[in-house]
Amino acid sequence: MFSQMLRRIYDNVLLLSSRPNALYWLVLVAFVESSFFPIPPDIMIIPMVLATPSKAWKIAGYAMVASVIGGYLGYAIGMFGYEVIAKPLIAFYGYSEAFNEFSRYYHEWGAWIVFGAGLTPFPYKVITITSGVLGLNIWVFGIASVLARGIRFYLIAFLLKRFGEPMKVFIEKNLGLLTVIFVLLLFAGFYAVKYL
Repeated sequence: MFSQMLRRIYDNVLLLSSRPNALYWLVLVAFVESSFFPIPPDIMIIPMVLATPSKAWKIAGYAMVASVIGGYLGYAIGMFGYEVIAKPLIAFYGYSEAFNEFSRYYHEWGAWIVFGAGLTPFPYKVITITSGVLGLNIWVFGIASVLARGIRFYLIAFLLKRFGEPMKVFIEKNLGLLTVIFVLLLFAGFYAVKYL
């Protein structure tokens, strides 16, 4: 039942990408996805860039800004509404146990966690809420969010603008794997610079 409801939401969000005011809907979806909505804005970015490649950078930019601002809503939910809002949301997505484990490492690795989650298909709302609950430095949170969401959305826009429809299939199939590889390579690079 939940999966059917999620599929209906997904299909409705996808339909919004074909409307004349799709950019406004993208802003709304990117904003709410960063704090509580289950569907990522990528599903709107892909058809919008394919339909109007000349607006690829604008589409990615709007999605990035809205997502980062929405991330601050998630941060506020975590900071001011943990018991009432954040805890049930984390439980709803099935991350209660992971949240407890995760919080132990958060202050040391918080910027990297925000950055990594902002790039990957991991539910970004969990990270934004967690950042607020654990009081991650708000500037560190913001910078990591801008970098992660910017890289993710602009990379998708670039690939679609450059390679078109075949890239859509490739991105949809491999987004998780590609971002995990990118994050691992990034960490390996920083490790090499620091220790080698």
